[in-house]
Amino acid sequence: MKGKFVIVSAPSGAGKTTIVKKLMEAFPVLEFSVSAASRPPRPYEVDGIDYYFISAESFRELIEKGELLEWQEVYKDHYYGTLKSEVERIWNKNHHVLFDVDVQGGMNLKKGFPDISLALFIMPPSLQELEKRLRGRGTETEDSIKTRIAKASSEMTFATHFDRIIINDILEQSVKQAIEQVSQFIGNDRKK
Repeated sequence: MKGKFVIVSAPSGAGKTTIVKKLMEAFPVLEFSVSAASRPPRPYEVDGIDYYFISAESFRELIEKGELLEWQEVYKDHYYGTLKSEVERIWNKNHHVLFDVDVQGGMNLKKGFPDISLALFIMPPSLQELEKRLRGRGTETEDSIKTRIAKASSEMTFATHFDRIIINDILEQSVKQAIEQVSQFIGNDRKK
């Protein structure tokens, strides 16, 4: 092992991506791990930056070849996972890996690499607030929102499997808490 893992997980819409971006601004030694995904990109997403978008068939081939550090089928034929080559790329630059992953992915990474991982769970203040945030995106169908809320309710029961829980009610306070936790874990190697 060459570096450490900072894992940020949350139900969809809880604010984990915003917190991850703030962590990358604060710590130059953290580098975002681009996950592989078999779902189609959203209009604003860029292949190789937001995800490596691949077909479900290609994803299953990667699983068979053992080229993923962790993976899961989040929805039918919508696989997400971490390429071993992505972690090696980051470690070869002497950086620590920053993961923005769903709850199952976060638990898988923490379980597989407990000694080198800090796992943060970003908790929405309530399911009602989460629904409001998802609706505010304007990218989800009514069925998708219902599915995500049901999934979030289930995912929130796993929060205690993570090292720290951050309730994202006031973003600035949540970011500050995340920065403090990461600073304690990797040291003070951050921008001033």
